[in-house]
Amino acid sequence: MRSVREAWKAAVAATVADMLAEKGADPALSEAVAAEAPPDAAMGDVGFPMFPFAKVLRMGPPQIAAALAERLSAKAGQAPAGTVKAVGPYLNVFLDRASVAEQALSSRSLGASYGRSSSLAGSKVMIEFSSPNTNKPLHLGHLRNDVLGESSARILRANGAEVMKINLVNDRGVHICKSMLSYMAYGGGRTPEDEGKKTDHFVGDYYVKFNELKKEDPRAEEKAQELLVKWEAGDPETIALWKKMNEWAVGGIRRTYERTGVSFDKYYYESQIYLTGKDEVQKGLASGVFFKAEDGSVRVDLTPIGLEEKVLLRKDGTSIYMTQDLGLAIHRHADWPFDRLVYVVANEQQYHFKVLFYILKRLGYEWADSLFHLSYGLVNLPEGRMKTREGTVVDADSLLDSLRELALEEIQAKGREDAVGDPQDTAEKIALGAVHYYLAQATPSKDMIFNPKESLSFNGDTGPYIQYMGARISSLLRKRDRGEGGAAKGEVRPELLSSPTEWELVRLVSSYPEAVEQAGAEYNPAIVAAHMYAVASAFSKFYHDEPILNCDEPDRAATRLALSEAVLVVLKNGLELLCIPFLEAM
Repeated sequence: MRSVREAWKAAVAATVADMLAEKGADPALSEAVAAEAPPDAAMGDVGFPMFPFAKVLRMGPPQIAAALAERLSAKAGQAPAGTVKAVGPYLNVFLDRASVAEQALSSRSLGASYGRSSSLAGSKVMIEFSSPNTNKPLHLGHLRNDVLGESSARILRANGAEVMKINLVNDRGVHICKSMLSYMAYGGGRTPEDEGKKTDHFVGDYYVKFNELKKEDPRAEEKAQELLVKWEAGDPETIALWKKMNEWAVGGIRRTYERTGVSFDKYYYESQIYLTGKDEVQKGLASGVFFKAEDGSVRVDLTPIGLEEKVLLRKDGTSIYMTQDLGLAIHRHADWPFDRLVYVVANEQQYHFKVLFYILKRLGYEWADSLFHLSYGLVNLPEGRMKTREGTVVDADSLLDSLRELALEEIQAKGREDAVGDPQDTAEKIALGAVHYYLAQATPSKDMIFNPKESLSFNGDTGPYIQYMGARISSLLRKRDRGEGGAAKGEVRPELLSSPTEWELVRLVSSYPEAVEQAGAEYNPAIVAAHMYAVASAFSKFYHDEPILNCDEPDRAATRLALSEAVLVVLKNGLELLCIPFLEAM
Protein backbone atom coordinates (compact mmCIF):
# COMPACT_ATOMS: atom_id res chain seq x y z
CA MET A 1 0.00 0.00 0.00
CA ARG A 2 1.53 3.30 -1.11
CA SER A 3 1.58 5.99 1.59
CA VAL A 4 0.33 9.51 0.96
CA ARG A 5 3.95 10.71 1.19
CA GLU A 6 5.03 8.20 -1.43
CA ALA A 7 2.11 9.19 -3.67
CA TRP A 8 3.24 12.82 -3.50
CA LYS A 9 6.82 11.85 -4.28
CA ALA A 10 5.59 9.97 -7.35
CA ALA A 11 3.46 12.94 -8.43
CA VAL A 12 6.38 15.37 -8.04
CA ALA A 13 8.71 13.01 -9.92
CA ALA A 14 6.21 12.65 -12.77
CA THR A 15 5.85 16.43 -13.08
CA VAL A 16 9.63 16.91 -13.03
CA ALA A 17 9.88 14.22 -15.74
CA ASP A 18 7.44 16.24 -17.89
CA MET A 19 9.57 19.37 -17.45
CA LEU A 20 12.73 17.47 -18.35
CA ALA A 21 11.14 16.03 -21.48
CA GLU A 22 10.02 19.49 -22.59
CA LYS A 23 13.66 20.64 -22.35
CA GLY A 24 14.81 17.62 -24.37
CA ALA A 25 16.47 16.07 -21.30
CA ASP A 26 16.19 12.49 -20.10
CA PRO A 27 12.96 12.11 -18.05
CA ALA A 28 14.64 9.32 -16.06
CA LEU A 29 16.64 12.03 -14.27
CA SER A 30 13.48 12.65 -12.26
CA GLU A 31 14.49 9.64 -10.14
CA ALA A 32 16.68 12.10 -8.23
CA VAL A 33 13.56 13.53 -6.55
CA ALA A 34 14.07 13.12 -2.80
CA ALA A 35 11.70 13.74 0.11
CA GLU A 36 12.84 15.56 3.24
CA ALA A 37 11.20 16.76 6.43
CA PRO A 38 11.01 20.60 6.57
CA PRO A 39 12.79 22.08 9.61
CA ASP A 40 9.52 23.70 10.77
CA ALA A 41 6.12 21.98 10.60
CA ALA A 42 4.59 25.34 9.65
CA MET A 43 6.52 25.13 6.36
CA GLY A 44 4.87 21.86 5.34
CA ASP A 45 4.90 18.14 5.98
CA VAL A 46 7.20 17.03 3.15
CA GLY A 47 9.82 19.01 1.22
CA PHE A 48 11.34 18.26 -2.18
CA PRO A 49 14.64 20.07 -2.95
CA MET A 50 15.08 21.18 -6.55
CA PHE A 51 18.87 21.59 -6.57
CA PRO A 52 19.52 18.39 -8.61
CA PHE A 53 17.59 19.75 -11.61
CA ALA A 54 18.92 23.31 -11.86
CA LYS A 55 21.69 22.56 -14.38
CA VAL A 56 19.72 20.37 -16.76
CA LEU A 57 16.62 22.60 -16.72
CA ARG A 58 18.75 25.75 -16.86
CA MET A 59 16.63 27.31 -14.13
CA GLY A 60 17.27 28.33 -10.54
CA PRO A 61 15.91 25.93 -7.88
CA PRO A 62 13.38 28.55 -6.63
CA GLN A 63 12.04 28.96 -10.18
CA ILE A 64 11.74 25.19 -10.60
CA ALA A 65 9.87 24.89 -7.28
CA ALA A 66 7.48 27.69 -8.30
CA ALA A 67 6.83 26.10 -11.70
CA LEU A 68 6.15 22.72 -10.10
CA ALA A 69 3.78 24.26 -7.54
CA GLU A 70 1.82 25.92 -10.36
CA ARG A 71 1.58 22.70 -12.41
CA LEU A 72 0.60 20.50 -9.48
CA SER A 73 -1.98 23.02 -8.26
CA ALA A 74 -3.49 23.12 -11.75
CA LYS A 75 -4.15 19.37 -11.67
CA ALA A 76 -5.33 19.22 -8.07
CA GLY A 77 -7.97 16.63 -8.91
CA GLN A 78 -5.32 14.24 -10.24
CA ALA A 79 -2.67 14.82 -7.56
CA PRO A 80 -2.80 13.20 -4.09
CA ALA A 81 -4.82 14.92 -1.39
CA GLY A 82 -3.04 17.99 -0.01
CA THR A 83 -1.65 21.34 -1.12
CA VAL A 84 1.72 22.52 -2.43
CA LYS A 85 3.78 25.64 -1.85
CA ALA A 86 7.12 26.83 -3.22
CA VAL A 87 9.42 27.84 -0.37
CA GLY A 88 12.70 29.04 -1.85
CA PRO A 89 14.41 26.10 -3.60
CA TYR A 90 11.96 23.62 -2.07
CA LEU A 91 8.55 22.43 -3.13
CA ASN A 92 6.77 21.83 0.15
CA VAL A 93 3.63 19.74 0.52
CA PHE A 94 0.95 20.09 3.17
CA LEU A 95 -0.59 16.63 3.36
CA ASP A 96 -4.31 16.11 3.75
CA ARG A 97 -4.27 15.06 7.37
CA ALA A 98 -7.54 13.14 7.33
CA SER A 99 -6.24 11.00 4.45
CA VAL A 100 -2.96 10.30 6.23
CA ALA A 101 -4.81 9.52 9.47
CA GLU A 102 -7.12 7.10 7.67
CA GLN A 103 -4.12 5.36 6.16
CA ALA A 104 -2.33 5.19 9.51
CA LEU A 105 -5.36 3.63 11.20
CA SER A 106 -5.62 1.02 8.45
CA SER A 107 -2.44 -0.53 9.87
CA ARG A 108 -4.63 -2.15 12.55
CA SER A 109 -6.18 -4.51 10.04
CA LEU A 110 -2.84 -5.26 8.39
CA GLY A 111 -1.26 -6.34 11.68
CA ALA A 112 2.05 -8.18 11.26
CA SER A 113 2.16 -7.39 7.53
CA TYR A 114 2.20 -3.62 8.10
CA GLY A 115 5.55 -2.23 7.01
CA ARG A 116 6.27 -5.06 4.63
CA SER A 117 6.86 -4.24 0.98
CA SER A 118 7.91 -5.78 -2.31
CA SER A 119 10.76 -3.31 -2.90
CA LEU A 120 13.31 -6.17 -2.92
CA ALA A 121 11.00 -8.87 -4.30
CA GLY A 122 12.78 -11.28 -6.62
CA SER A 123 16.22 -10.64 -5.13
CA LYS A 124 18.26 -13.30 -3.33
CA VAL A 125 20.46 -12.03 -0.53
CA MET A 126 22.97 -14.18 1.33
CA ILE A 127 24.16 -12.68 4.62
CA GLU A 128 27.08 -14.02 6.62
CA PHE A 129 27.39 -13.03 10.25
CA SER A 130 28.55 -14.06 13.73
CA SER A 131 31.50 -16.29 12.68
CA PRO A 132 32.52 -17.37 16.20
CA ASN A 133 35.79 -18.99 17.23
CA THR A 134 35.52 -22.34 18.97
CA ASN A 135 38.02 -21.41 21.67
CA LYS A 136 35.73 -19.08 23.60
CA PRO A 137 32.07 -18.15 24.19
CA LEU A 138 30.32 -15.33 22.36
CA HIS A 139 31.13 -11.91 23.77
CA LEU A 140 29.71 -8.39 23.55
CA GLY A 141 31.33 -7.80 20.16
CA HIS A 142 29.61 -10.91 18.79
CA LEU A 143 26.30 -9.61 20.10
CA ARG A 144 26.64 -6.45 18.00
CA ASN A 145 27.51 -8.57 14.97
CA ASP A 146 24.59 -10.92 15.62
CA VAL A 147 22.08 -8.10 16.08
CA LEU A 148 23.24 -6.38 12.88
CA GLY A 149 23.11 -9.64 10.94
CA GLU A 150 19.83 -10.99 12.29
CA SER A 151 17.96 -7.68 12.14
CA SER A 152 19.32 -6.88 8.66
CA ALA A 153 18.10 -10.28 7.48
CA ARG A 154 14.65 -9.69 8.99
CA ILE A 155 14.45 -6.21 7.44
CA LEU A 156 15.50 -7.54 4.02
CA ARG A 157 12.80 -10.22 4.24
CA ALA A 158 10.27 -7.57 5.25
CA ASN A 159 11.10 -5.83 1.97
CA GLY A 160 10.43 -8.97 -0.04
CA ALA A 161 13.94 -10.39 -0.48
CA GLU A 162 14.68 -14.09 -0.27
CA VAL A 163 17.36 -14.32 2.41
CA MET A 164 19.83 -17.03 3.38
CA LYS A 165 21.57 -16.53 6.73
CA ILE A 166 24.93 -18.28 6.99
CA ASN A 167 27.54 -18.71 9.69
CA LEU A 168 31.22 -19.49 9.10
CA VAL A 169 32.51 -21.16 12.28
CA ASN A 170 36.24 -20.66 12.84
CA ASP A 171 37.02 -24.09 14.26
CA ARG A 172 40.68 -24.54 13.27
CA GLY A 173 43.97 -22.71 13.63
CA VAL A 174 46.63 -22.07 16.22
CA HIS A 175 44.22 -20.21 18.53
CA ILE A 176 42.13 -23.39 18.80
CA CYS A 177 45.28 -25.38 19.49
CA LYS A 178 46.17 -23.04 22.36
CA SER A 179 42.98 -23.91 24.23
CA MET A 180 43.62 -27.60 23.47
CA LEU A 181 47.20 -27.40 24.76
CA SER A 182 46.05 -25.62 27.89
CA TYR A 183 43.41 -28.30 28.50
CA MET A 184 46.06 -30.99 28.05
CA ALA A 185 48.17 -29.24 30.71
CA TYR A 186 45.48 -28.37 33.26
CA GLY A 187 42.26 -30.19 32.33
CA GLY A 188 42.97 -33.58 33.82
CA GLY A 189 40.19 -35.11 31.73
CA ARG A 190 37.51 -33.02 33.42
CA THR A 191 34.30 -32.14 31.58
CA PRO A 192 32.00 -29.11 31.72
CA GLU A 193 29.56 -31.21 33.72
CA ASP A 194 32.26 -31.92 36.30
CA GLU A 195 32.63 -28.19 36.92
CA GLY A 196 28.99 -27.24 36.38
CA LYS A 197 29.86 -24.86 33.56
CA LYS A 198 28.25 -24.03 30.25
CA THR A 199 30.27 -25.92 27.67
CA ASP A 200 31.63 -22.97 25.67
CA HIS A 201 32.65 -21.18 28.87
CA PHE A 202 34.52 -24.29 29.96
CA VAL A 203 36.57 -24.23 26.74
CA GLY A 204 37.08 -20.48 26.95
CA ASP A 205 38.56 -20.76 30.42
CA TYR A 206 41.36 -22.92 29.03
CA TYR A 207 42.12 -20.40 26.30
CA VAL A 208 42.58 -17.74 28.98
CA LYS A 209 44.75 -20.17 30.99
CA PHE A 210 47.14 -20.40 28.06
CA ASN A 211 48.70 -17.20 29.43
CA GLU A 212 49.62 -19.14 32.59
CA LEU A 213 51.02 -21.95 30.49
CA LYS A 214 53.30 -19.54 28.62
CA LYS A 215 54.77 -18.37 31.92
CA GLU A 216 55.47 -21.96 32.98
CA ASP A 217 56.60 -23.28 29.60
CA PRO A 218 58.71 -21.04 27.31
CA ARG A 219 57.90 -23.38 24.38
CA ALA A 220 54.12 -23.06 24.76
CA GLU A 221 53.67 -21.00 21.57
CA GLU A 222 55.92 -23.39 19.66
CA LYS A 223 54.00 -26.39 20.99
CA ALA A 224 50.71 -24.86 19.85
CA GLN A 225 52.14 -24.60 16.33
CA GLU A 226 53.30 -28.21 16.53
CA LEU A 227 49.81 -29.25 17.61
CA LEU A 228 48.38 -27.51 14.53
CA VAL A 229 50.79 -29.47 12.31
CA LYS A 230 49.59 -32.69 13.98
CA TRP A 231 45.97 -31.66 13.38
CA GLU A 232 46.61 -30.99 9.70
CA ALA A 233 48.40 -34.35 9.45
CA GLY A 234 45.31 -36.08 10.89
CA ASP A 235 46.93 -37.34 14.11
CA PRO A 236 44.12 -39.45 15.73
CA GLU A 237 44.73 -38.32 19.31
CA THR A 238 44.86 -34.64 18.34
CA ILE A 239 41.75 -34.93 16.18
CA ALA A 240 39.84 -36.68 19.00
CA LEU A 241 40.59 -33.88 21.47
CA TRP A 242 39.83 -31.23 18.83
CA LYS A 243 36.44 -32.80 18.12
CA LYS A 244 35.55 -33.08 21.80
CA MET A 245 36.44 -29.47 22.62
CA ASN A 246 34.79 -28.14 19.47
CA GLU A 247 31.58 -29.98 20.30
CA TRP A 248 31.62 -28.34 23.71
CA ALA A 249 32.25 -24.90 22.24
CA VAL A 250 29.76 -25.08 19.38
CA GLY A 251 27.08 -26.64 21.58
CA GLY A 252 27.35 -23.79 24.08
CA ILE A 253 27.40 -21.12 21.37
CA ARG A 254 24.24 -22.54 19.81
CA ARG A 255 22.50 -22.30 23.17
CA THR A 256 23.36 -18.59 23.25
CA TYR A 257 21.95 -18.16 19.73
CA GLU A 258 18.72 -19.81 20.87
CA ARG A 259 18.60 -17.54 23.90
CA THR A 260 19.06 -14.37 21.84
CA GLY A 261 16.70 -15.31 19.00
CA VAL A 262 19.46 -15.60 16.40
CA SER A 263 19.30 -18.38 13.82
CA PHE A 264 21.03 -19.54 10.64
CA ASP A 265 19.94 -21.34 7.50
CA LYS A 266 23.35 -22.93 6.96
CA TYR A 267 26.61 -23.43 8.86
CA TYR A 268 30.04 -23.59 7.23
CA TYR A 269 33.07 -24.84 9.17
CA GLU A 270 36.55 -23.57 8.45
CA SER A 271 38.00 -27.04 9.09
CA GLN A 272 36.04 -28.30 6.08
CA ILE A 273 36.79 -25.47 3.67
CA TYR A 274 40.18 -23.99 4.66
CA LEU A 275 41.87 -25.51 1.60
CA THR A 276 39.17 -24.12 -0.68
CA GLY A 277 40.47 -21.64 -3.23
CA LYS A 278 43.93 -23.07 -3.94
CA ASP A 279 42.79 -24.33 -7.34
CA GLU A 280 41.33 -20.91 -8.15
CA VAL A 281 44.65 -19.27 -7.37
CA GLN A 282 46.44 -21.73 -9.63
CA LYS A 283 43.98 -20.94 -12.42
CA GLY A 284 44.59 -17.23 -11.88
CA LEU A 285 48.33 -17.83 -12.02
CA ALA A 286 47.98 -19.71 -15.32
CA SER A 287 45.85 -16.93 -16.84
CA GLY A 288 48.21 -14.17 -15.75
CA VAL A 289 45.89 -12.60 -13.16
CA PHE A 290 48.44 -13.54 -10.46
CA PHE A 291 52.21 -13.90 -10.59
CA LYS A 292 54.90 -15.94 -8.89
CA ALA A 293 57.35 -13.89 -6.83
CA GLU A 294 61.08 -14.57 -6.53
CA ASP A 295 60.58 -16.41 -3.25
CA GLY A 296 58.14 -18.81 -4.93
CA SER A 297 54.95 -17.38 -3.41
CA VAL A 298 51.93 -16.58 -5.58
CA ARG A 299 50.82 -12.94 -5.39
CA VAL A 300 48.41 -10.43 -6.86
CA ASP A 301 49.27 -6.86 -7.90
CA LEU A 302 47.00 -4.43 -6.07
CA THR A 303 48.42 -1.15 -7.36
CA PRO A 304 45.26 -0.49 -9.44
CA ILE A 305 43.37 -0.05 -6.14
CA GLY A 306 46.18 1.83 -4.43
CA LEU A 307 47.58 -1.08 -2.41
CA GLU A 308 50.74 -3.17 -2.43
CA GLU A 309 50.93 -6.73 -3.72
CA LYS A 310 49.30 -9.48 -1.67
CA VAL A 311 50.44 -13.08 -1.08
CA LEU A 312 47.76 -15.67 -1.93
CA LEU A 313 49.83 -18.84 -1.61
CA ARG A 314 52.93 -19.01 0.56
CA LYS A 315 56.18 -20.24 -0.95
CA ASP A 316 55.53 -23.68 0.59
CA GLY A 317 52.17 -23.79 -1.23
CA THR A 318 50.01 -23.33 1.88
CA SER A 319 46.96 -21.08 1.72
CA ILE A 320 45.93 -18.03 3.73
CA TYR A 321 42.53 -16.66 4.80
CA MET A 322 42.20 -14.71 1.55
CA THR A 323 42.64 -17.90 -0.47
CA GLN A 324 39.96 -19.61 1.61
CA ASP A 325 37.50 -16.74 1.22
CA LEU A 326 38.04 -16.66 -2.56
CA GLY A 327 37.09 -20.31 -2.88
CA LEU A 328 34.23 -20.04 -0.41
CA ALA A 329 32.60 -17.10 -2.23
CA ILE A 330 32.77 -18.98 -5.52
CA HIS A 331 31.37 -22.13 -3.89
CA ARG A 332 28.52 -20.20 -2.28
CA HIS A 333 27.45 -18.56 -5.52
CA ALA A 334 27.42 -21.94 -7.25
CA ASP A 335 25.47 -23.43 -4.35
CA TRP A 336 22.88 -20.60 -4.09
CA PRO A 337 23.19 -18.01 -6.90
CA PHE A 338 22.73 -14.81 -4.94
CA ASP A 339 22.06 -11.30 -6.18
CA ARG A 340 23.87 -9.93 -3.15
CA LEU A 341 26.28 -11.37 -0.60
CA VAL A 342 26.60 -9.31 2.59
CA TYR A 343 29.50 -9.89 4.97
CA VAL A 344 28.80 -8.57 8.49
CA VAL A 345 32.33 -8.11 9.76
CA ALA A 346 34.06 -5.47 11.93
CA ASN A 347 35.75 -2.53 10.22
CA GLU A 348 39.14 -3.97 11.15
CA GLN A 349 38.72 -6.17 8.07
CA GLN A 350 38.05 -3.43 5.52
CA TYR A 351 41.34 -4.13 3.76
CA HIS A 352 40.56 -7.85 3.52
CA PHE A 353 37.22 -7.35 1.81
CA LYS A 354 38.46 -4.62 -0.50
CA VAL A 355 41.13 -7.03 -1.74
CA LEU A 356 38.76 -10.03 -1.84
CA PHE A 357 36.20 -8.23 -3.98
CA TYR A 358 38.89 -6.90 -6.33
CA ILE A 359 40.47 -10.33 -6.83
CA LEU A 360 37.13 -12.00 -7.58
CA LYS A 361 36.43 -9.32 -10.16
CA ARG A 362 39.87 -9.82 -11.73
CA LEU A 363 39.13 -13.55 -11.93
CA GLY A 364 36.14 -12.70 -14.13
CA TYR A 365 33.26 -13.26 -11.72
CA GLU A 366 30.70 -10.61 -12.67
CA TRP A 367 28.77 -11.15 -9.46
CA ALA A 368 31.76 -9.75 -7.54
CA ASP A 369 30.09 -6.36 -7.93
CA SER A 370 27.25 -7.75 -5.80
CA LEU A 371 29.44 -8.31 -2.75
CA PHE A 372 29.05 -5.93 0.18
CA HIS A 373 30.96 -5.51 3.43
CA LEU A 374 28.59 -4.37 6.17
CA SER A 375 31.38 -2.86 8.22
CA TYR A 376 30.72 -2.02 11.85
CA GLY A 377 32.73 -0.37 14.60
CA LEU A 378 34.11 -1.91 17.75
CA VAL A 379 32.18 -2.17 21.00
CA ASN A 380 34.11 -0.97 24.02
CA LEU A 381 33.23 -0.70 27.68
CA PRO A 382 33.35 2.57 29.64
CA GLU A 383 36.62 1.36 31.17
CA GLY A 384 38.24 0.59 27.80
CA ARG A 385 38.72 -2.07 25.14
CA MET A 386 38.05 -5.74 25.87
CA LYS A 387 40.83 -8.32 25.54
CA THR A 388 40.04 -12.04 25.42
CA ARG A 389 43.46 -13.36 26.41
CA GLU A 390 43.53 -11.13 29.46
CA GLY A 391 40.08 -12.31 30.50
CA THR A 392 38.59 -8.79 30.33
CA VAL A 393 35.98 -9.61 27.69
CA VAL A 394 32.33 -9.35 28.70
CA ASP A 395 30.84 -12.61 27.48
CA ALA A 396 27.29 -12.58 26.16
CA ASP A 397 25.76 -14.97 28.68
CA SER A 398 27.20 -13.24 31.74
CA LEU A 399 26.08 -9.86 30.45
CA LEU A 400 22.54 -11.08 29.85
CA ASP A 401 22.47 -12.81 33.22
CA SER A 402 23.48 -9.64 35.05
CA LEU A 403 20.98 -7.49 33.14
CA ARG A 404 18.24 -10.03 33.80
CA GLU A 405 18.94 -9.89 37.52
CA LEU A 406 18.87 -6.08 37.50
CA ALA A 407 15.56 -6.13 35.61
CA LEU A 408 14.15 -8.67 38.08
CA GLU A 409 15.16 -6.43 40.99
CA GLU A 410 13.29 -3.55 39.33
CA ILE A 411 10.15 -5.69 38.88
CA GLN A 412 10.29 -6.79 42.51
CA ALA A 413 10.96 -3.28 43.80
CA LYS A 414 7.80 -2.05 42.05
CA GLY A 415 5.75 -5.02 43.24
CA ARG A 416 4.96 -6.08 39.67
CA GLU A 417 5.54 -9.83 40.05
CA ASP A 418 1.87 -10.76 39.70
CA ALA A 419 1.21 -8.24 36.93
CA VAL A 420 3.95 -9.53 34.64
CA GLY A 421 3.08 -13.22 35.02
CA ASP A 422 6.50 -14.90 35.01
CA PRO A 423 9.00 -12.42 36.53
CA GLN A 424 12.07 -14.41 35.42
CA ASP A 425 10.86 -14.66 31.82
CA THR A 426 9.89 -10.99 31.72
CA ALA A 427 13.25 -9.96 33.17
CA GLU A 428 15.04 -12.06 30.53
CA LYS A 429 13.08 -10.35 27.75
CA ILE A 430 13.82 -6.92 29.18
CA ALA A 431 17.53 -7.82 29.26
CA LEU A 432 17.41 -8.89 25.60
CA GLY A 433 15.57 -5.72 24.70
CA ALA A 434 18.18 -3.64 26.52
CA VAL A 435 21.18 -5.22 24.79
CA HIS A 436 19.75 -5.62 21.30
CA TYR A 437 18.32 -2.12 21.08
CA TYR A 438 21.45 -0.47 22.48
CA LEU A 439 23.57 -2.26 19.88
CA ALA A 440 21.13 -1.73 16.99
CA GLN A 441 20.45 1.97 17.52
CA ALA A 442 24.05 3.00 16.78
CA THR A 443 24.98 3.58 13.14
CA PRO A 444 26.90 0.39 12.19
CA SER A 445 30.05 2.14 10.97
CA LYS A 446 30.67 3.89 14.30
CA ASP A 447 32.60 2.57 17.29
CA MET A 448 30.47 2.58 20.40
CA ILE A 449 30.72 2.35 24.17
CA PHE A 450 28.27 -0.08 25.73
CA ASN A 451 27.01 1.08 29.11
CA PRO A 452 24.98 -1.75 30.73
CA LYS A 453 23.13 0.50 33.20
CA GLU A 454 22.15 2.99 30.49
CA SER A 455 20.90 0.20 28.26
CA LEU A 456 18.51 -1.01 30.97
CA SER A 457 16.97 2.39 31.69
CA PHE A 458 13.18 2.59 31.42
CA ASN A 459 13.49 6.19 30.26
CA GLY A 460 15.03 7.62 27.11
CA ASP A 461 16.36 6.00 23.96
CA THR A 462 16.42 2.39 25.18
CA GLY A 463 14.84 -0.96 24.44
CA PRO A 464 13.02 -1.25 27.80
CA TYR A 465 11.47 2.20 27.24
CA ILE A 466 10.01 1.07 23.91
CA GLN A 467 8.91 -2.26 25.40
CA TYR A 468 7.20 -0.33 28.20
CA MET A 469 5.23 1.80 25.74
CA GLY A 470 4.02 -1.38 24.06
CA ALA A 471 2.97 -2.78 27.43
CA ARG A 472 1.19 0.49 28.29
CA ILE A 473 -0.89 0.34 25.10
CA SER A 474 -1.64 -3.33 25.72
CA SER A 475 -2.97 -2.35 29.14
CA LEU A 476 -5.22 0.30 27.51
CA LEU A 477 -6.65 -2.30 25.14
CA ARG A 478 -7.29 -4.74 28.00
CA LYS A 479 -9.24 -2.03 29.81
CA ARG A 480 -11.26 -1.39 26.65
CA ASP A 481 -12.01 -5.11 26.37
CA ARG A 482 -13.27 -5.04 29.95
CA GLY A 483 -15.68 -2.27 28.95
CA GLU A 484 -13.89 0.56 30.76
CA GLY A 485 -14.24 4.10 29.36
CA GLY A 486 -16.53 5.33 26.62
CA ALA A 487 -14.50 4.26 23.58
CA ALA A 488 -16.65 1.18 22.96
CA LYS A 489 -19.69 3.44 22.32
CA GLY A 490 -17.91 5.70 19.85
CA GLU A 491 -17.16 5.63 16.12
CA VAL A 492 -13.64 5.82 14.70
CA ARG A 493 -13.33 9.06 12.71
CA PRO A 494 -9.81 9.76 11.37
CA GLU A 495 -10.58 13.46 10.74
CA LEU A 496 -10.79 13.98 14.53
CA LEU A 497 -7.04 13.41 14.88
CA SER A 498 -6.14 17.07 14.50
CA SER A 499 -4.07 18.15 17.52
CA PRO A 500 -0.27 18.55 17.15
CA THR A 501 0.46 15.49 19.30
CA GLU A 502 -2.09 13.38 17.39
CA TRP A 503 -0.74 14.51 14.02
CA GLU A 504 2.86 13.72 15.00
CA LEU A 505 1.82 10.20 15.95
CA VAL A 506 -0.22 9.79 12.75
CA ARG A 507 2.76 10.97 10.70
CA LEU A 508 5.13 8.51 12.35
CA VAL A 509 2.75 5.54 12.07
CA SER A 510 2.11 6.26 8.39
CA SER A 511 5.83 6.67 7.58
CA TYR A 512 6.91 3.44 9.30
CA PRO A 513 6.91 1.43 6.03
CA GLU A 514 9.27 3.99 4.49
CA ALA A 515 11.67 3.58 7.42
CA VAL A 516 11.69 -0.19 6.92
CA GLU A 517 12.31 0.22 3.20
CA GLN A 518 15.15 2.69 3.77
CA ALA A 519 16.74 0.41 6.38
CA GLY A 520 16.66 -2.46 3.88
CA ALA A 521 18.19 -0.36 1.11
CA GLU A 522 21.01 0.84 3.37
CA TYR A 523 21.54 -2.34 5.46
CA ASN A 524 21.05 -0.17 8.52
CA PRO A 525 18.81 -1.39 11.37
CA ALA A 526 19.53 1.88 13.22
CA ILE A 527 16.94 3.54 10.94
CA VAL A 528 14.21 1.26 12.30
CA ALA A 529 15.49 1.72 15.86
CA ALA A 530 15.35 5.52 15.53
CA HIS A 531 11.80 5.29 14.19
CA MET A 532 10.77 3.06 17.10
CA TYR A 533 12.07 5.58 19.60
CA ALA A 534 10.34 8.45 17.80
CA VAL A 535 7.04 6.54 17.84
CA ALA A 536 7.39 5.61 21.51
CA SER A 537 8.28 9.19 22.49
CA ALA A 538 5.40 10.63 20.49
CA PHE A 539 2.98 8.16 22.06
CA SER A 540 4.20 9.09 25.56
CA LYS A 541 3.43 12.75 24.87
CA PHE A 542 0.08 11.86 23.29
CA TYR A 543 -0.82 9.68 26.29
CA HIS A 544 0.08 12.53 28.64
CA ASP A 545 -1.68 15.31 26.71
CA GLU A 546 -4.84 13.66 25.37
CA PRO A 547 -7.47 11.73 27.39
CA ILE A 548 -8.08 8.37 25.73
CA LEU A 549 -10.39 6.01 27.59
CA ASN A 550 -11.56 8.84 29.84
CA CYS A 551 -12.35 11.24 27.01
CA ASP A 552 -15.88 12.69 27.36
CA GLU A 553 -16.55 12.42 23.60
CA PRO A 554 -17.12 8.76 22.61
CA ASP A 555 -16.07 9.24 18.95
CA ARG A 556 -12.88 11.00 19.95
CA ALA A 557 -12.16 8.33 22.56
CA ALA A 558 -12.70 5.56 20.02
CA THR A 559 -10.49 7.31 17.46
CA ARG A 560 -7.67 7.93 19.92
CA LEU A 561 -7.83 4.33 21.04
CA ALA A 562 -7.68 3.25 17.38
CA LEU A 563 -4.56 5.40 16.96
CA SER A 564 -3.07 3.74 20.04
CA GLU A 565 -3.77 0.36 18.49
CA ALA A 566 -2.05 1.48 15.27
CA VAL A 567 0.99 2.52 17.32
CA LEU A 568 1.00 -0.92 18.93
CA VAL A 569 1.15 -2.55 15.49
CA VAL A 570 4.19 -0.45 14.60
CA LEU A 571 5.93 -1.17 17.90
CA LYS A 572 5.32 -4.92 17.65
CA ASN A 573 6.52 -5.11 14.05
CA GLY A 574 9.52 -2.87 14.60
CA LEU A 575 10.66 -4.72 17.70
CA GLU A 576 10.40 -8.01 15.81
CA LEU A 577 12.71 -6.63 13.10
CA LEU A 578 15.23 -5.63 15.77
CA CYS A 579 15.14 -9.06 17.45
CA ILE A 580 13.58 -7.59 20.60
CA PRO A 581 10.81 -9.42 22.49
CA PHE A 582 7.46 -7.67 22.80
CA LEU A 583 5.90 -7.58 26.28
CA GLU A 584 2.20 -7.42 27.07
CA ALA A 585 2.94 -6.31 30.63
CA MET A 586 5.91 -4.83 32.50
